[in-house]
Amino acid sequence: MSLRDQINDDLKAAMRSGETMRRDTIRLLTAALKQREVDERKTLTDGDVLAVIEKMIKQRRDSISQFEQGGRQDLADKEKQELTLLQTYMPQPMGEDELAAAISAAVSESGAAGPADMGKVMAVLKPRLAGRADMGKVSAAVKARLTQS
Repeated sequence: MSLRDQINDDLKAAMRSGETMRRDTIRLLTAALKQREVDERKTLTDGDVLAVIEKMIKQRRDSISQFEQGGRQDLADKEKQELTLLQTYMPQPMGEDELAAAISAAVSESGAAGPADMGKVMAVLKPRLAGRADMGKVSAAVKARLTQS
């Protein structure tokens, strides 16, 4: 079953059970997926769906921090619930050891010699780690690894 099919099945289940928050969040997700399909004029793969979900998760995290700074805990709590639901569709995050191994493999594959080759390493890592690691943290780890070399 594709990720898109699972999302549609979850939407139907949420509608039947009357879970309004879950239903509304999944509807936001399906709307974002349909919008991307229309914009790019293609059927989304699981990787594309994960990219959309990852973007929505990032938006939720940003909103939570903004709402908490603004003293709107009610809105922050709603965003936290949406964030938790969206994270259920993401694959298991990589452990530190697994991430370090992936970075080492990418550095050797790309032939990177120093910080100037960071783009090459990131180009190798990005498709492999999509949805499984925070790319900001990966970037910092790659930079640290390349400055040691």
